[in-house]
Amino acid sequence: MPTAAILMIGNELTSGDVRDTNGVWLAQRLERIGVSVTILAAVPDEIEAVARFIEREAVRADFVLVTGGLGGTPDDLTREALAAAFGVGQETVPELAEALRARFTRDPEYAARWADLPVGSRGIENPLGGAPGFAIENVYVLPGLPVEMEVMFESIEGKLATGPPIGSWRRTYNARESEIVDVLVEARERFPGLLVGSYPTFGDAGPRVEVVLKSSDEEQLAAAAQFVATALDT
Repeated sequence: MPTAAILMIGNELTSGDVRDTNGVWLAQRLERIGVSVTILAAVPDEIEAVARFIEREAVRADFVLVTGGLGGTPDDLTREALAAAFGVGQETVPELAEALRARFTRDPEYAARWADLPVGSRGIENPLGGAPGFAIENVYVLPGLPVEMEVMFESIEGKLATGPPIGSWRRTYNARESEIVDVLVEARERFPGLLVGSYPTFGDAGPRVEVVLKSSDEEQLAAAAQFVATALDT
C-alpha cells in the first residue's frame, strides 16, 4: 500500500491560533485513493524545521504533501525550505513569472517572486489564487488557504492514486473499551493488515465506543466487519 506524509506549515498552526483543516481533509482524500498516511504534522515557519521534516519523511513515504508558506510575506519560507531540504538553489521559472506578471498587473514584480522555485521543481497551477504550488521529486507543495489547496490537490490526485481505495466500517457500541477489547484483538489476529480503531466517549448516557475497521481489501473488510458485528451486536 502506498504511503504519504502530510506537513502543514505555519506559526498560526503551531501556536493554536488557527485550527488545522487541511491535514484532515488531505488524509481523508488520500485514503479514498488508497494511500495510507503515516504521519500528519505541523511545524512553524522556520526553514530548518521544514527541511528536517522533508529530509526525514521523503525517504520513508511514497509521497509527501505540504501546505502553507507560499505567499510573499516574510514568514512565507516554504520555497526556501524545500530548496534547503534537497540541497539545491532556487531559480525563476520564466514562463511562470510572466504568467504571474500578466495576472497581477497592479504589482507584477511582487507576484513574479512566487516563480522562484527550487531547482528541479515542476509548477502546479493555482487557478483560484496567486502563488502557484510545485512538486520536487516525491514532494507536492500546495497553498495553505483551504479552497486553493483543495482544488489544486484535485489536479494532482490522479498521480497519487496507485492503489485500491481504503474502505472503512464504523459502528458505535454502548460499552467500555475494556468490555470489547478481546474482540478487537482477535479481529487484528484473524485479518492481518486490518486497521482497528476504538474511540471512547463518556456522557450522560454512559460510556460509548466507536469501533472503526479499515482495509484496502474489500473482502477482508467485509469479513472483519461481519466478525466484529456478530461478536458485539449480541
